[in-house]
Amino acid sequence: MTRIVARAAVPAMLLALSAHPAMADFRLCNNTGGRVGVAIGYKDAEGWTTEGWWNISARSCETLLRGALVARYYYIYAVDYDRGGEWSGKAYMCSREKEFTIRGTDNCLARGYDRTGFFEVDTSEQRSWTVQLTDSAEQTPDRPLQPRTPGPSRPPSAAPTTPPADNGRR
Repeated sequence: MTRIVARAAVPAMLLALSAHPAMADFRLCNNTGGRVGVAIGYKDAEGWTTEGWWNISARSCETLLRGALVARYYYIYAVDYDRGGEWSGKAYMCSREKEFTIRGTDNCLARGYDRTGFFEVDTSEQRSWTVQLTDSAEQTPDRPLQPRTPGPSRPPSAAPTTPPADNGRR
């Protein structure tokens, strides 16, 4: 009799755990064989912000922003620490080599920051999103590591050269 009760209790606990709403976050998974550094750019109620660096081990994931997403478009820049190469794009934002949180995307160099090309991630206004970074296709010893493109289920759309201040995106 005890065995039957124990078996019934496990599904009840699983059901109770699954009844809670899923966490809404912006996550990034590093599906490569090397360590990567990641920076993110986004627009919130106060304007454009870039933040970095998250150091993500090979074949692991990290939450970059916690809570429900407040924007449709986010921007990512990542570098492969172990083998070189990067995931970049044409949306230029401010960054720097050390840990940072930078407000605004204008005059990066004049303000003492680097001007870095981020790639756009369209979350389709979902509450949570995960970006998958992957290696370049078909790397071989005689073919050096090339700059990479992001690995979400669909390629990023072409991003503007600088994020417009008021383009309807949040």
